[in-house]
Amino acid sequence: MDPLAYWIGFNKVRGIGPARLRALLDAFGSIEQAWHAPADLLAEIGLDRRSTASLVQARRELDLAAELARVKKSGVQVLTWEDQRYPERLRMINDPPPVLYIKGELRPADDWAVALVGTRKATAYGREAARILATDLARAGVTIVSGLAKGIDTLAHCGAIDAGGRTLAVLGSGVDIIYPYENLKLGQEVVKHGALISEYPLGAPPEANNFPPRNRIISGLSRGVIVVEAGEQSGALITAAFAADQGREVFAVPGSIFQRGSIGTNRLIRDGATPVLSADDVLEALDLKRVAQHAEAQMLLPTDATEALLFEHIGEEATHVDEIGRAVGLPIATVSSTLAIMELKGLVRAVGGMNYVRARETGPSYEATSDTA
Repeated sequence: MDPLAYWIGFNKVRGIGPARLRALLDAFGSIEQAWHAPADLLAEIGLDRRSTASLVQARRELDLAAELARVKKSGVQVLTWEDQRYPERLRMINDPPPVLYIKGELRPADDWAVALVGTRKATAYGREAARILATDLARAGVTIVSGLAKGIDTLAHCGAIDAGGRTLAVLGSGVDIIYPYENLKLGQEVVKHGALISEYPLGAPPEANNFPPRNRIISGLSRGVIVVEAGEQSGALITAAFAADQGREVFAVPGSIFQRGSIGTNRLIRDGATPVLSADDVLEALDLKRVAQHAEAQMLLPTDATEALLFEHIGEEATHVDEIGRAVGLPIATVSSTLAIMELKGLVRAVGGMNYVRARETGPSYEATSDTA
């Protein structure tokens, strides 16, 4: 059976999140073996009774082949930890979602993303600030990430779309269930200009306890998070907290000290968030002034595992092909043929005597996009 079916199966088991699934994979070696593991072995690796019972019940009741067929029929793309297309920036956070359901399309340029979130009860000031920031950032080539909620989230998506840019919406439901329902048309537009994303399986309803965890995905996909109006209990503050934990830059739009909707943003600024007066503040802080050039450079990065492995062992100083072969543990014929292809792509340069150097210094960018931890 296609291994993807087992990932989809585990995604429907209550009580088995990223940490427990990682433990199962470490213990049993593959997603298929983890799915079929005997109950007594599950207990030995520390799976509690309730989670074990849920898994045993799921194995008995779920038709994995039918679940996989349903997903494929829906046209929804499913990415797992094992998929090279899984967003690398998200992969690096604590407890990244094991499975992502994508309705629409993720592109390499979406690595240059900024989240824009805020209260559902936005004032005229907050709505205009969100619209202008989203529009200006999108025009600069930045992908706008938000949660498709009413208020600021809606303005963020609309601003990006109106500017002809890209936007990603992370849902607290399955990607086949748009919530709030009045944003159905907007959700359809997001699919055309980016993607709907969820860690929840198809058909999952928008339950209240789904939304706080999804906020870690909003920040995880982004280089920074902008909060535009947030009360004391706003969910946008949860996103900002996740962003800080993930090492992302936190921005906040200052507001009146007399407005309840600005209490959260003003406190963020007091506590160290970067105040935002225009999109330029964000572009400069995140070094996104030249997104197009960044995207062009990323297109010149290794495209498969062998190229990536060789690329790691080639620097600015000339390295002989034999030395490279010993370092990577591959046959010289494989190393030579791959280097020839990499030279045609402009990744490396032959400098005589079967020695190679990198054609350009792209190391830091490559490291950021190839982390599989």
